[in-house]
Amino acid sequence: MPDTLAMLDPARTEGPLQLDQTSYFLPKIELRRGKAPTMAPWRKRLFIATSYITADAAEHFGLPRHRTVIMGSHIEV
Repeated sequence: MPDTLAMLDPARTEGPLQLDQTSYFLPKIELRRGKAPTMAPWRKRLFIATSYITADAAEHFGLPRHRTVIMGSHIEV
């Protein structure tokens, strides 16, 4: 991702980017088992369990940890 930002034309942005000071914001969704009968209990557990084994987005995109903010929310399934 930082490499992609470096390719941006400063004339088409709000000026030159300072990539060594750039902050990155990522979403994080945490699934929780709700009481609503939306699916079988075993399927809910499996669905929630598989959500925990997803790849780390900051690592995947090569973002610097000290300038990455992860904002989360909870969703009931």
